[in-house]
Amino acid sequence: MRRCRFLSVLLSVAMAGPAALAQSLPGGSPLLAPPTLPSVLPNGTPLPGLPPGQQDALQRLLDAGATRGPPAGLPRTAPLPAFQAQPLPPAAEPQDPLSAAEAFFAARLDPPVLRQFGYDTFRSGPAPTQGFGALPEDYVLGPDDELVLAFRGRARQTLTLRIGRDGMLLLPDLAPIPAAGKSLKDLRAHLEGLAARDLAGSEVFVSIGQVRQMNVFVAGEVLRPGFQGLNALSSVLDALSAAGGVRKTGSLRAIRIEGPRGRRVVDLYSVIADAPGDADLSLREGERIIVPPVGGTVAVAGDVARPAIYELPARATAAPLADMLALAGGTIRPGGNRLLGQQSDGAGRRSFAELAPTSMIRRGDAVLVQPGADVVANTVRLAGHVAIPVTRAAAGGRQSQTLRGLISDRRLLRNDPYVRLGAVWRADARTGSRSFVPFDLGRVLEGHANLALREGDEVIILGRGDIAWLTSPVVQRALRGEAPANTAQQAGAAPFDCAALTPLALASRASPQRFAHIKGAGFPEIGAPTCPQVMVDYPDLAAFLLDQTVVLTGEVRTPGLLPIVDNTGLDQAIASAGGLSDAADLRVVEFAREPADQTGAIPLARTRLDLTSRNFAAVRLSPRDTIRIPRAFGDRDTGPVILVGEFLRPGTYDIRRGERLSEVIARAGGLTPQAYPYGAVFTRESVRQRQQEGFQRTARELETSLIQVAAGQAVAGTRGAQTDLGSAINAGRELANSLREARAAGRMVVESNPVILAARPELDVLLEPGDVIAMPKRPNEVTVVGTVLNPGSLQFRTGWRASDYVRASGGTQRFADPSRAFIVLPNGQSTAAGLSAWQQGGPPVPPGSLVVVPQDPSPYETWGFVRDLTQVLGQISVSAAALAVIAREAQR
Repeated sequence: MRRCRFLSVLLSVAMAGPAALAQSLPGGSPLLAPPTLPSVLPNGTPLPGLPPGQQDALQRLLDAGATRGPPAGLPRTAPLPAFQAQPLPPAAEPQDPLSAAEAFFAARLDPPVLRQFGYDTFRSGPAPTQGFGALPEDYVLGPDDELVLAFRGRARQTLTLRIGRDGMLLLPDLAPIPAAGKSLKDLRAHLEGLAARDLAGSEVFVSIGQVRQMNVFVAGEVLRPGFQGLNALSSVLDALSAAGGVRKTGSLRAIRIEGPRGRRVVDLYSVIADAPGDADLSLREGERIIVPPVGGTVAVAGDVARPAIYELPARATAAPLADMLALAGGTIRPGGNRLLGQQSDGAGRRSFAELAPTSMIRRGDAVLVQPGADVVANTVRLAGHVAIPVTRAAAGGRQSQTLRGLISDRRLLRNDPYVRLGAVWRADARTGSRSFVPFDLGRVLEGHANLALREGDEVIILGRGDIAWLTSPVVQRALRGEAPANTAQQAGAAPFDCAALTPLALASRASPQRFAHIKGAGFPEIGAPTCPQVMVDYPDLAAFLLDQTVVLTGEVRTPGLLPIVDNTGLDQAIASAGGLSDAADLRVVEFAREPADQTGAIPLARTRLDLTSRNFAAVRLSPRDTIRIPRAFGDRDTGPVILVGEFLRPGTYDIRRGERLSEVIARAGGLTPQAYPYGAVFTRESVRQRQQEGFQRTARELETSLIQVAAGQAVAGTRGAQTDLGSAINAGRELANSLREARAAGRMVVESNPVILAARPELDVLLEPGDVIAMPKRPNEVTVVGTVLNPGSLQFRTGWRASDYVRASGGTQRFADPSRAFIVLPNGQSTAAGLSAWQQGGPPVPPGSLVVVPQDPSPYETWGFVRDLTQVLGQISVSAAALAVIAREAQR
C-alpha cells in the first residue's frame, strides 16, 4: 500500500511537477528542472539503483511526465514574472599537468609541448545509457531481458515477459522455453516453429522490451576502478568511460579482457587511430577489464598532421618509423622530408641521427619531421613599379619562363613605367653573388625583344619617378662623396635612411671619375624627393643605373639622366625625355662619348651633329654618353621689365635682346603731361647686388678701424685729450650694424626724358630683365634734413640755392658741418651744397631735391672714409624713399 501511494505521488509530481512547471515559465527556465544525481558516491562506490521492475516503472513515469503538459484538472495560474538567468561564461578547460612521458619529451623538444595521444577520448565523461530501439540479430539473451511477444491470427494477444533467473521463458499454454544463451535470431525462429506447430493459423512477432543490466569490474590505471553498472549492450569503451577513463599512466594498446570466454588483449589504437587490427570491444556478464601501465612511448613532432606522443604496440620495445608516422596522420609534405631522430645511448646521453622511413625507433625516441631544404625553388619574381609583386614558376613542363611570358599582361605594371631600361637581378650559379642584367622594357612590351629567365631571377620594373630621383640633391651630394642624410617619406613622417645612398657615396669616393659624366651636367639642387622604395629594396640598383645613363640636356621637355641599354637609338631617348621643345636647334647638337677601349688615357670625343633631317634613330647611344640639344637664337629676352607711374599705359612688358628704354616708353604710349622725367627712379637687380656688397664692405672697414682705435693705433690729431673713446667705438659699431641691415635699392642714374633720348641716343640705356622704371609726378617741394633747426619740406622757389633753403629752415645747428653739406638731386646724383662762404651758396636746386646738412664727425674726423659716411647714409635714405615711391606707384 505504501509503495502504491509513493508511486501515485511520484506520478503526480512527474506529470505536473518541475518539468511541466519549467515549460510553463517564459523562456523555459532550467532552474526548476530536476537535479541530476552523480553516478557514484563520494567514496567511489556506484550509486545503488532500484530493482529492475521498480526502475522500469519509474523510468516510464518520468518519460510520461516529461512529454505531457499539466493534467486537465489542474487549474492554470497566471504566469510567473519573467526571470532571465544570466548565462555564465564558458569555463576554461583546465590544463592537465604534464605526465611523466610528456615531461620527458618536453625537455627534449622545442615548444609546443606534445601530449599523449588518445587519452582525451574519455574526457567528455560516461557515455549515455543505451536507449530502446532495434537490436542486432546476434544479441545473446540472458536473465532479466524483457521480451515482447505479439501473437496474430487465431491467437491474438501481446505478452511482455522476462527471462527468469534459470534462463527459461514462460509462455501460457506452452512448455517453458530455454532462452538464456540464445541469440535473438535463434529464439525468434524457435518461437515461430512452436506457433506453427501448436498454434496453427497464428504468427508470432518477437522484440526486446528492455535489456538486462550487468556489472563489469574495471581495474588498473583508470580514474575510478571498481564495479561499473552497465547494460548488456555496453562495450569496453562504455566501461572505460564509466570508470572515468584511462589515466595517462595506463596503456591504450594492451587492455586485457578476462572472463568466461577466456582472455584477450584489446588495442584501442585500432579504434581511435585507425591502427591495423580488429579490436573485439564486446562485453559479457562476468568479464573484467584490466588496464596495465603504459608501455613504451615515442614522440612524433614537426610537420605531421597530428604531432603527439604515441604508445608502441603491446610488449614491443621498437616499431617501424613508417608505422608511427601513419599513426601521426602522415607527413604534411608528400616528399622532401628530413627525419631527425633524437635517441638515447647506453649511458643515457642524447644523440641525433638521420632516419629513414624504414628505420626502427625505440621507446623514448623522438622524431622531428622537417623539410629537407626549406627554400623556395623554381620561381621568378616581378617587382618594382608593378601593381602587385608577382611570383611565377621559372620552368613548367618543357618551356622555361621568359620576360615576355612573365609580363604577359600590361596591367601588371603601374601607370607611367620607364620603358627604356629594366633590370633582372640574377644570382651566379656557382657563387650565388647577384648582379643586374639590363633589358629594354619597351621592346619587350612591343614583342621585339625577349630574355630567358633563370630560377631565382627578380625582374625589376622602374617608374619615371624612380629615374627622376637620380638627379635629386641627395644623389648629387652622394656623388660628391658626402655622407647621406636622412630623408623623410612625407611631411611629419619619421626619417629613414635611403639604403642606396651609402654604397653610392662609397663608390664615388673610391673612383671620382666613375660618375664624371653626371657631375659635369650641373643639375640644380632643387627639391627634396623621397627615396623610392625600389632603392630601399635593392641598395645597389642606384649605382648600376647611374653607370647605364646617358645625359640628355638642353631643349627637351624633361632633361636629365636616362638609363639605357647599349645601342639604344637617340629617337628612343628623346621620346623618353618627352620629345623636343619647339626652339631646339638641330644643326649643332653636341655629342660627347668616352671611347670603349679604355687603355691608359681616356680621351673624350666631342662632335657636333646636324640632325635637321630628324633621323634620330641613326644615332646609336651607349651608357655614359652626353647629348646637348641647344636652343635656336631668339630675340626674346628671358624676363620682363616693369613700368609704373606716369606712363600712358604702365604695366609689365616683355623685351627683346638689346631693347632700349626709349623703345619701351614708346610702347607704353609715352609720358603723361604730369610726368617728371628728371626724377625717374630706375632700379636694376645687378646694381642692387653691387650696392649691397659695398655696404657690407664699408661696414667691415669701419669695424677694422674701430679695432685699430681700441688698440691705440689711431692716427694722431684727435681733438681734445678728454675724448670718450669707448663711446665713440660703440657709436661706430652701431653705424656698422646700420650699414649691414640697410637694403640697397639698386637705383641707377639714367636719362628717361624721351626728348633728350631722341637727341642723344648714347644716353638711351639698354634694358635687362627685371628692370623697374618708376615715373613720378612733378614735385613742388625741396626737403631739408640733417642738423638744421627746422628740418622738413619747403615749397620750391625758382632760382633758390641750398643756402636759401637752409636759411628758410632756420639755419644750421651748433654741431653742423656746412662744409660737407650735399644735395641729392631727383635723378639720384649727389652734389656739394656749397654752404661755405667761398662756395657762394651752391648750384640752383631743382624741385624734388634733398638738401642734407651733416653733423660734425668728431671724434671720427681723422678717419678719412668716415667723413664721407654721412653722404653714404644720405644716399641710403634717398634709396629707401625711391623704393617707397616704386611701391606706392605699383599699387595704383
